[in-house]
Amino acid sequence: MKRLFLLGLFVLATAITYAGGYRVSLQGQRSLAMGHTGVAVVNNAELAFFNPAGLVFLEDRINAAVGVSAVFSDVVWQNEEYGQMARTDSPVGTPFYAYFSYKLSEKFSVGLAAYTPYGSSVAWEKDWAGSHLVNDIELAAIYVQALGSYKITDNLSIGGGPIYVSGSVNFNRNLNRTLTDLEGNRTNVTLDASGVSAWGWSAGAMWSPVDSLRIGVNYRSEIIVDAQDGDADFENVPNSPLTPFQDTTFDAELPLPAELTVGVSYQLNEKWLFAFDYNRTFWDVYESLDVDFGNPNIPDSNNPRNYKDASIYRFGLQYTANETFTLRAGYYFDESPVQSGYFAPETPRNDSNNFTGGLSVNVSDRVAIDASFLYSRFEEINESYDYYQENEQNVPFEGTYKSSAFIPGLGVTIKI
Repeated sequence: MKRLFLLGLFVLATAITYAGGYRVSLQGQRSLAMGHTGVAVVNNAELAFFNPAGLVFLEDRINAAVGVSAVFSDVVWQNEEYGQMARTDSPVGTPFYAYFSYKLSEKFSVGLAAYTPYGSSVAWEKDWAGSHLVNDIELAAIYVQALGSYKITDNLSIGGGPIYVSGSVNFNRNLNRTLTDLEGNRTNVTLDASGVSAWGWSAGAMWSPVDSLRIGVNYRSEIIVDAQDGDADFENVPNSPLTPFQDTTFDAELPLPAELTVGVSYQLNEKWLFAFDYNRTFWDVYESLDVDFGNPNIPDSNNPRNYKDASIYRFGLQYTANETFTLRAGYYFDESPVQSGYFAPETPRNDSNNFTGGLSVNVSDRVAIDASFLYSRFEEINESYDYYQENEQNVPFEGTYKSSAFIPGLGVTIKI
C-alpha cells in the first residue's frame, strides 16, 4: 500500500500545546516547571519518559508519579483583505501521565509508563473560511512503555524499552469551499478511526563524571501509525452524478517522527540545580497528509506538508527552599517545522516562546504534590497553505494567525 497520511490522525489536537508540528510537551509536572528539561535530571519517576537510564539512580525502591494538565488555548485567524476572522472554540484538553519504577537491585530497575503525547481537541467556528481544510477534531492517543534501567558503573547507566501506541480520532471538514445540498447545508465528511495501534522504542544513557554534573541522552524512534478500514461519513451531499460521495472506508498512514534529546544538569550548591536540554525532532519524514478512500469513485485527498527538522532549546532552574517546598522555573524556545506556503490551519502554529514555573510540596516523607504552569506565546504570522486543489487548480488559503495557551498542571509523587 502506498504511504498515506491520515488527515489529523494522532495529530490535530490543540496545536498550540505542541512542541513542533503535532508533538505535545506535557510529560511531567516537575520537568515541565523547569522548562520541560529532564534528560539529565534525577528527580522522580518522570525519568520513565525523559530518560529511563536514570531510573536506576533513584534512591527509593518504589517510585511513582502521576499527573494531569488542563489546556486552555486560543487561536485567532484573520484575513484583513476580505474582512474575515475566525476563532477556535476548543474544549479543555486534559493530557495525563503515569510512571512507575521498581529497583530490583543496586544495578537494575524496571518500570512502566503511560502518557498521552497526542490527546486533545480543536474546533473552529462552523463553516468558517477555512472549513474546506478543517472544522474540528477529537483525538485520543495513549503510549504505554515497558522499561529497564541498568547501572554499568557507579556513574554510568543505560535504559530503554518498547513503546505501544493505541488511539482514535474523529475529524470533520467541508468537502470544498462552496458545495451544498438543496437546503443550503454545506457538504462535509467525517473521518473516524479507533483501535489504531503501532510499535516503537526508546533508549537512553546517563553519565555523571563528577557528583555535581549529569549528562543525559535519549532517543525515541519514529513510529508509523497505520489506519485501515476507518469510517468515512459524507453528509449533505447533492443528489447528482457529479457528486458521487457515499459513505465508505479509508486507509491512511502517519509517521510520528523520531527525536533525539541531549542535556546536562548541574548542582550549583545544596539548594540550586540548573538544567539544559536540546531536542531535535526529525520532522522531514512528514511529507504529505493524504487519505485513500475505499470507494474508487471518490477521489483521494492528497495534501503536501513538507515539514523540516526542528529544534527545541530548554532551560530550567530548581530551588530547594526547605524540607517542605521546592520551587522551579524555566523557559524553552520551540522552532516550528512548518515551511512557508505549507501553513495549514489544523496545526496553526509558529515559533514559540514558552515560560514555565511550579513547585513541589512534601506532605510527608513519602508523598509530594507537584504543580506546574506553562504559558505559550506563538509569534504572530501571516502565512498561507498553497496546495489545496479545486478543479485541478491550487487555491491558496492565507491569513494572520495569533495563538497562545495557558496550561496549569497537578501531579503526585510517591516513593517507598
